[in-house]
Amino acid sequence: MPIIPSEYNPPFVFKNGHISTVYHGLFRKVNGLVQQRERISLADGDFLDLDWSFAEKQTQKVVILLHGLEGDAGRPYITGMSKLFNNAGLDACAVNYRGCSGETNRLFRSYHSGATEDLEEVVQHTLETKNYDKIYLTGFSLGGNLALKYLGEARNIPKEIQAAIGISVPCNLYDSLMQLSKPINFPYSHRFRKKLVAKLKAKQVLFPQLISDSDIERIKTLKDFDDIYTGRAHGFKDALDYYQKSSCKQFLPRIDRPVLIVNAQNDSFLGKECYPVNEARENHNIYLEIPAFGGHVGYHGPENVTYAEKKALKFLQEMD
Repeated sequence: MPIIPSEYNPPFVFKNGHISTVYHGLFRKVNGLVQQRERISLADGDFLDLDWSFAEKQTQKVVILLHGLEGDAGRPYITGMSKLFNNAGLDACAVNYRGCSGETNRLFRSYHSGATEDLEEVVQHTLETKNYDKIYLTGFSLGGNLALKYLGEARNIPKEIQAAIGISVPCNLYDSLMQLSKPINFPYSHRFRKKLVAKLKAKQVLFPQLISDSDIERIKTLKDFDDIYTGRAHGFKDALDYYQKSSCKQFLPRIDRPVLIVNAQNDSFLGKECYPVNEARENHNIYLEIPAFGGHVGYHGPENVTYAEKKALKFLQEMD
């Protein structure tokens, strides 16, 4: 589809991308959502924790929500979207990636931007143990990349998966890394690196033979982390190999059901290659919206409902 026009025009203060990003990342609160945790076992012996929330009336529709880097199912962008979907009559399954639910996972490996094998297990678990005939995927940032990569890979996508939504998606991971490496984004990259290294130190206690003190001391940047840990732990040659193989942009031409991508022009995490304009024009299943404002997973809206949340719900209702 051609690029779809955006109607998003937030209050003046939230037209600043950094204010939008920081406010919704650190200060937004979502109340009134009740989540129930389910732990599922994975084929390799690890586990995932799923946080479910439900519509008031029984439904056969569910949205699987995927968080961003170092997020979890309790982040306000997840709980806000879950609450809106529940109120609209859809159940929500918010996935905590490996090591993101407050407990270190069992294996040396963890999660990463291209780990669609874990999403596939969540989908299969949902189909085998629940009674849903319509499944929708919604991913934020890293989670958006994950959802879109999953849909475009050479696999048989279950017919129950109807559509997907990606918010603030780094469709080209290397390009996004380059943006995060800029001085203006240092507060974000420093925060990510600090959290990632803290988790790696906890994993070192379990696997001292696989990660050394000197390895950890050499992690000064996000790329260092991906060279020293992500690549090594997940079968990639190095960080660049990981970025190349895991970026969703190359998989977009093969997506065969409706997807909405909302990437703001003033998202400081995204470079030019993260906006799949040509891919959207050439694949009628891809709807790409590029609002002028929104920041990274921001999109401030009235009554504590973001523009991205309203847009996502409207898109799914139109696809139904």
